[in-house]
Amino acid sequence: MGIFKNAFTWWEGATFGTWMGLRGKDRIGEDALGNVYWQGGSDANGLPRRWVIYSGANDASRVPPEWFSWLHHQIDEAPDAALPAPRAWEKQAEANLTGTELAYRPPGALEKGARRAAATGDYEAWTPGA
Repeated sequence: MGIFKNAFTWWEGATFGTWMGLRGKDRIGEDALGNVYWQGGSDANGLPRRWVIYSGANDASRVPPEWFSWLHHQIDEAPDAALPAPRAWEKQAEANLTGTELAYRPPGALEKGARRAAATGDYEAWTPGA
């Protein structure tokens, strides 16, 4: 991303002002997607301020659950230190796929050819007074 574009747009990453605001703050960690997490100062409630700088598009659904917990003060330490190792049966979190080719589309959706299974005939319509 060019320096000029970075100075004025926020939707493809942090702006120059955001990076300048992180001076003096602590870099806490990085997730598997490359998002970087920061902490420093305090908010109006006295809790430490926490940030995420996305690697790529700014999309909150790209924050893994363990880092979501840290960002929202559900855990105090970084997830690596505070949480147990993931279980073998746990799936990896994935971003919100709405609006993409990979989004779920039920049978009969226009994107899937608009064909659905024929009715089975086991339905009887209600008629008043019957």
